[in-house]
Amino acid sequence: MRKTSARAALAGGGERILILSAGVGAGHNSAAAAIQQECAGRADIAEVQVLDVLQVSSPLYRALLGKGYFVLVEGLPWLVEWGYDMSDPPFRRRGPIDPWTRANAVPVINAIKRFRPTAIVCTHFLPAQLLAALLLRGVTDARTAVVTTDYDFQGLWLPGAFHSLFVAREEARVELMALGLPPDRVAATGIPIAKQPDVAAASARDPNARPMLLISAGASGSDYAVSVVRQTMHMRSAFTATIVCGRNDSLKHRIEELVAPVGDPYRVLGFTEEMPQLLRRADLFVGKPGGLSASECMAAGLPMVLVNPIPGQEVRNGDYLMEQGAAVRCNTAATIGWKIDEVLREPGRLQRMQAAARRIGRPDAATDVLTGLLKGPSRPLVVTRAAQKTILAASGQRMVATDLTGPSALVRLVDSAAGSTVALLQAEELDDLRKRYATPNGDLVLKRGQASLWLRWESRRLLRALLRGDKALPVRVEG
Repeated sequence: MRKTSARAALAGGGERILILSAGVGAGHNSAAAAIQQECAGRADIAEVQVLDVLQVSSPLYRALLGKGYFVLVEGLPWLVEWGYDMSDPPFRRRGPIDPWTRANAVPVINAIKRFRPTAIVCTHFLPAQLLAALLLRGVTDARTAVVTTDYDFQGLWLPGAFHSLFVAREEARVELMALGLPPDRVAATGIPIAKQPDVAAASARDPNARPMLLISAGASGSDYAVSVVRQTMHMRSAFTATIVCGRNDSLKHRIEELVAPVGDPYRVLGFTEEMPQLLRRADLFVGKPGGLSASECMAAGLPMVLVNPIPGQEVRNGDYLMEQGAAVRCNTAATIGWKIDEVLREPGRLQRMQAAARRIGRPDAATDVLTGLLKGPSRPLVVTRAAQKTILAASGQRMVATDLTGPSALVRLVDSAAGSTVALLQAEELDDLRKRYATPNGDLVLKRGQASLWLRWESRRLLRALLRGDKALPVRVEG
């Protein structure tokens, strides 16, 4: 298989950035678009491409992963929550990519070969897992970033090889450190959102006006918005409300009919390009806590009333926002109006929530992701399958990785010249490498062409990923 060389492509001038997403909901593609927007403003980037991996897969694969997920959300939410919990432990599955996924990945691999990227950003775990396999097989040596799109970290997002992992908040970074991931490979940047530098001053909140509610039905327009609007009609507080129905024209018509007798406080919109202005003009957002929606609200200093969260990631997003004081959650439609009234009528409460939202907002996340990736290590971090087993066990036993001892304890190989961690492996795996690559003074120098048949397959795979085009790599052992 022909190798895609990032270093050869870079020699032509400027970085070539490939952004891989998956259209399961709007958030992953929105994060990809935010990173693409950031690329456009950088002089060191020559070209950028965005690819939704589901769009180039088979129709059946696309339907099952894309549409099938939301069918389950609507009809069997308990199954979605069970699936989320079952897939949460990191490295629960450590084998190769299944044949069906591998077959559907062929167009993505071909796109990588054609574009010859110097760096790849994954805003969904599907391409992240694929890129790990390609790095280990030597198909590409592009710097690879995994960018999570929810506040909590889920184990599905942790691949066996990558260059940089960007999480939404510091607690997720601490969790990964506790599991054994090296601190030089994980950064808490926030979730990338589109920048809006030219929002007019007129869009700012007017402290003397009636509080404005921004009620969102989501990009596709959820019928739950009808219940939300109906309950606001029973509120005692003075307010105005803008309802965004997305691309659901039928929903927009129903809500227009619902609020017609009341008139003045309500404004009903379909899909709109005004969202940046609305986020900054509104006082309180009412809607689902998707990772991107929540991040946009926090960056705008806009607290949230959370309704109808998807079990799993959105419930956990909501937990974090409430913990920080930037949101309240309503578990039943019958009390939404009362809940909003409680926020608006308590002196100073809305202002405190707005301050909390501003405190945790990360408007520069896209900038931080790109800078961290392009200035980060050039060699990937490889987590061997034995080390993955240790990390899974530590997660299940609720242990900190540094507490582990014996043959299964984790050790790190550090690039002696660059100072970056290049491998996580079990202590007993280190013996294999020392037998072959230890120098007379006890140092360890990995070398090409010395991987004999008795060297374990996993060690050979590790050498291929780390050495790339080099003949030797001096490393030191830590842990």
